[in-house]
Amino acid sequence: MSILWGIPYLFIKVAVDDGVPPAFVAWVRVLMAACVLLPLAWHARTLGALRGRGRWLLAYAVIEISIPFPLIAFGETHVSSSTTAIAIATVPLIASLLALRFAPGERLTGRRLIGMLLGFAGVAALVGIDVAGSADELLGIGAIVIAAAGYACGPLIVSRGLNGLDGRATMGVSLLLATVVLTPVAALDPPTEVPPVGAIAAIVVLGLVCTAAAFVAFAELIRLAGPSRSVIITYVNPVVALALGVALLGEQPGAGALLGLILILIGSWLSTDGRLPRVVERRLAAAER
Repeated sequence: MSILWGIPYLFIKVAVDDGVPPAFVAWVRVLMAACVLLPLAWHARTLGALRGRGRWLLAYAVIEISIPFPLIAFGETHVSSSTTAIAIATVPLIASLLALRFAPGERLTGRRLIGMLLGFAGVAALVGIDVAGSADELLGIGAIVIAAAGYACGPLIVSRGLNGLDGRATMGVSLLLATVVLTPVAALDPPTEVPPVGAIAAIVVLGLVCTAAAFVAFAELIRLAGPSRSVIITYVNPVVALALGVALLGEQPGAGALLGLILILIGSWLSTDGRLPRVVERRLAAAER
């Protein structure tokens, strides 16, 4: 999952830099993924299990897909792909805050509190050192942080209303609903000409690999590890995105980005108790025995 959701920022950057409007990138991406997953779910006869889950599917489609996808693409018109991934690394921090409200018994004390403070200090370093003084970059970072909040909410929605269901069905229908939501937005700003081959290839990868395959894998991850632990994938996402941005796009992260990344990752780890998901710990212990 960390790889599947570490590479999208590169391909989003390629598409928007080639002039494809952000909302259109998001719309084509979810449409392609829905067209892949829905026939698979239909063939497996798993769509019937979704009866009565409409409000959960719509909530997931809007909060996890329809809002974050265009916001991230919009943000990348103003900041680099590596900076985008570093800002998205705040997802575990936001998830920890949400857990205080929605998970009974959660407390923000000890090292979790220290982790939260370190993580948001990392955001402050990123914004204050590398982005300070640039209104466009601040706008881009703001959009990406809002997207991160949506990503933090998504696993909670799955665990409460969609857990245990076939991932192809839940994600296929959610992506179809997101396509409907994004259609009027994309129609307001369509491409004025046929995108270059590189942009088309980037969007195809986004749709088939980073959305269709990734969302099914993410549903399975939430089922195995739980909603709060599943967001730990964002510890590795920014490292993958940073490496790709530097190697393939020639991006040069500043001191604020690197300091921010370190603080956000340490803070995220501490704020989620600094532990592996319980199912992983059990399997490691079993393997040792």
